[in-house]
Amino acid sequence: QVQLVESGGGLVQAGGSLRLSCAASGRTFSIYRMGWFRQAPGKEREYVAAIRWSASITYYSDSVKGRFTISRDNAKNTMYLQMNSLKPEDTAVYYCAADLGGAGWGPWGQGTQVTVSS
Repeated sequence: QVQLVESGGGLVQAGGSLRLSCAASGRTFSIYRMGWFRQAPGKEREYVAAIRWSASITYYSDSVKGRFTISRDNAKNTMYLQMNSLKPEDTAVYYCAADLGGAGWGPWGQGTQVTVSS
């Protein structure tokens, strides 16, 4: 089993920055990739970014490309999402997830709220 705990959310003005963290514990050797997703009120959960755990290959949705940076520290089993130039439409609960051995997304973290005021 792998457990994920997010941190770093909060309230920020438009144009500001936040950094989210996702700490993994348990059978972390089984992680193939990790990712960030978000869900705004009344909307479906959407993919934000992902990173291959061993190769540091990154992927971004078009809505955040150039503004967000995903990274990981394997020694700390922690993934990060640096969010710059935040917009009100970035307001959502952000979730991290792991893909264990290429089986698909899951487990998931508990989520952390990000609110961007205009």
